[in-house]
Amino acid sequence: MRIRIKFHKTEAMRFTGHLDLHQTWERVFRRAVLPLAYSQGFHPQPRINLACALPLGFTSECEVLDVWIEKDMALTEVEAALQPALPPGIRLGGLEEVDIRLPSLQTQVESSDFVVTFLDDVPDLSERIAALLAAETLPRHRSGKDYDLRVLVEGVQELPADEEGLRRYQIRLASRPGATGRPEEFVSALGLDPFSVRAHRVQLHFSA
Repeated sequence: MRIRIKFHKTEAMRFTGHLDLHQTWERVFRRAVLPLAYSQGFHPQPRINLACALPLGFTSECEVLDVWIEKDMALTEVEAALQPALPPGIRLGGLEEVDIRLPSLQTQVESSDFVVTFLDDVPDLSERIAALLAAETLPRHRSGKDYDLRVLVEGVQELPADEEGLRRYQIRLASRPGATGRPEEFVSALGLDPFSVRAHRVQLHFSA
């Protein structure tokens, strides 16, 4: 049985990395005494598949994982077992059964929407964003590879200021084989310190 779980990654888990989050979910299922399915081979691994890595320090309300369990169970039973096993910082958003023949989640993610809140006053912020969007290319270098950030920025929309009066933008960043747009790279391309913003993922877009 393959179950798709939507969950929120909140402030208490903000500095938990992708691999640690995977291990956290493995521990959750063990604490919940749910029959995890394992891969075959010399080093069997639990069949847990996270959709898209969330950069360290960010929060989210739209994370998705697929998990395989060894027997068919009612989703209500699975949820009831998971709830008390969840650590602070993870909140369930919903469960559904999906076809076991579907491709892996990572191959289905096309883009992500983030709300980026600017913690400092940047008087020419609109002009910086306009210049970024007008650029033909935005060469960047990460993890030993060169890539063009501009083709990964699919949209930028200004939002109303938050309750503290801080400026906010929603940005859509593409996920492509070998290159995924990241909010901190977007902020760096504006000539700003990536630590001067707060980023929150609000939606994942999957291929049909």
